[in-house]
Amino acid sequence: MASLASDCSSLCGVPSGSEASTLEKQWRRPIAGISYRRHPALVKNKGVRSGKTPCFSAVLTQEASLSEAYLTNIPSEEMFLFILMFAACFCFDFLYGVRLFVGWLFTFLSGSLSLPIPLPSDGWFFIGLATKTALEGENLLVKLNDGDGPLPRRPFEQQGDSVAVSGGNGSDPTVSFTVVGASGDLAKKKIYPALFALFYEGYLPEHFTIFGYARSKMTDAELRTMISNTLTSRINKRENCNDKIDQFLQRCFYHSGQYDSVDNFAGLDKNLKEHEGGRASNRLFYLSVPPNIFVDAVKCASLSASSSSGWTRVIVEKPFGRDSESSAALTRSLKKYLREDQIFRIDHYLGKELVENLSVLRFSNLIFEPLWSRQYIRSVQLIFSEDFGTEGRGGYFDSYGIIRDIMQNHLLQILALFAMETPVSLDAEDIRNEKVKVLRSMRPLQLDNVVIGQYKSHSKGAHMYPGYLDDKTVPKDSLTPTFAAAAVFIDNARWDGVPFLMKAGKALHTSRAEIRVQFRHVPGNLYSKCFSTDLDRATNELVIRVQPDEAIYLKINNKIPGLGMRLDRSNLNLHYAARYSKEIPDAYERLILDAIEGERRLFIRSDELDAAWALFTPVLKEIEEKRIVPEFYPYGSRGPVGAHYLAAKYKVRWGDMEHQPE
Repeated sequence: MASLASDCSSLCGVPSGSEASTLEKQWRRPIAGISYRRHPALVKNKGVRSGKTPCFSAVLTQEASLSEAYLTNIPSEEMFLFILMFAACFCFDFLYGVRLFVGWLFTFLSGSLSLPIPLPSDGWFFIGLATKTALEGENLLVKLNDGDGPLPRRPFEQQGDSVAVSGGNGSDPTVSFTVVGASGDLAKKKIYPALFALFYEGYLPEHFTIFGYARSKMTDAELRTMISNTLTSRINKRENCNDKIDQFLQRCFYHSGQYDSVDNFAGLDKNLKEHEGGRASNRLFYLSVPPNIFVDAVKCASLSASSSSGWTRVIVEKPFGRDSESSAALTRSLKKYLREDQIFRIDHYLGKELVENLSVLRFSNLIFEPLWSRQYIRSVQLIFSEDFGTEGRGGYFDSYGIIRDIMQNHLLQILALFAMETPVSLDAEDIRNEKVKVLRSMRPLQLDNVVIGQYKSHSKGAHMYPGYLDDKTVPKDSLTPTFAAAAVFIDNARWDGVPFLMKAGKALHTSRAEIRVQFRHVPGNLYSKCFSTDLDRATNELVIRVQPDEAIYLKINNKIPGLGMRLDRSNLNLHYAARYSKEIPDAYERLILDAIEGERRLFIRSDELDAAWALFTPVLKEIEEKRIVPEFYPYGSRGPVGAHYLAAKYKVRWGDMEHQPE
């Protein structure tokens, strides 16, 4: 202990009077060398990612002078840490603890509360002790108790939202991104291209490493060859693209292993440490694997490959279970090894530009917020359609169906964002709190408000389009729906009685995802005769086209130029491609960047997931238990006729039946 004290004394000197005069006068001013954490007050008030204040309890760099660390207006959480410090001293040496406490208390009482208060020399000794042991990567309590080895570390142990800014041999932290399931289609088509786009745009940190992990035997060179053909998906026309690709590929490596092998993940950890070069490491794992592998992969990574000097986070892909019970079981299993704030449940639709713009459109434009209620809105429609079928991939789809695959997550998440009340701030928790309130206010979904369908073969000219049951990967007696339409209701003051119509399907006439807001008819419309008996022709409609060809347009009525009184329906159109020259980032780019930065606003919280499954699980079980036969519709059509009857039941019509503006 004597040698340790001398080491600490050399590391941390007691500040002199001249030094005290030059110290920082404000606690909130950043101090060089102190690691930073997000400050809730700044994030809540401003919604910014850069709001940070010094954390006095954070790890200091070796180069930092501890004589600059003074306390002014000590916050309650930091006072609590000092109490713990004194308690540790008493455990170590009672007389030493008394002397330390009296010395610090005397200094505190003799000074002015408005001036910086230096710690007494004993206090500097203890801070030096803590700093030295932290820099050595050992647990402080082990040093104090002369233990034989480090205490057991909790799986995925990290410093909350704090990011260590230095450590080891480097001055900057490194981010290690591991794609678990690197040989799969999602990794090749979405994850690696998104990472390359972030690298090209300069959004990735200076020190980063990308590791692929899968069961396939592969070398680093073979991995680079495999992914190189997909990296030009978005920015292939930019200058120096080939040079950037070469630079990016040099950061990509591969490690082969089983998903349930602790030893294989320990090998991955060894490789990660070699590339991290002794820097403070932050690690992000992307689980691009089937859901039955989630828990094994998380368990092994937590025991063998989590970061010991920074944060560790895990991105989990849908599906998050098949119903309420399986979803809850998955959440419980993940939380054996992860805290909730380490789990990033990704729904890539929440990362799409027009979904991100939804709250901006509503909350930053005075014209819309007063209209966003049952007084003016007649119906809201959320429509998802694909013009292709399962095309040989029906095996996975058949076990889930269109309701679980699209409606319970993508469309329901968009609905929650659309219908939520104004959040207290742009902080992730405030936004997700409002989304949960919407989901919990929704009326239980009844079977008579659901229509299901399944596409059948259809010939168009000389081409024959196969039906769902013609897919060799699909059981011949399958009743899995490839189309679903549902009417849901939110029982609160804002949306009482307004039908929210959701529709999703495969092998339809077009590929499109959009939100359509149909407003009520104008009471006593003076020009109703000009629209004959079709009052829907005179209804205003706001359309937010999420994909493709992103756009926002408002349908209004206006007079056709001329001497007569003829009315026409026109569009006030914001076409993104015409208005903005900048390319729209892929949803995965936004979400991966958010996960690296610790921004959880666009990720799904566990209680959101519970509320979403509570809405759909009863009707899914009823459909499967009663073996309800889906209505057949031709490949390339507009879907089952029953969907039109469902809309007519609530005196509305599907908006996507009309001509779409260019």
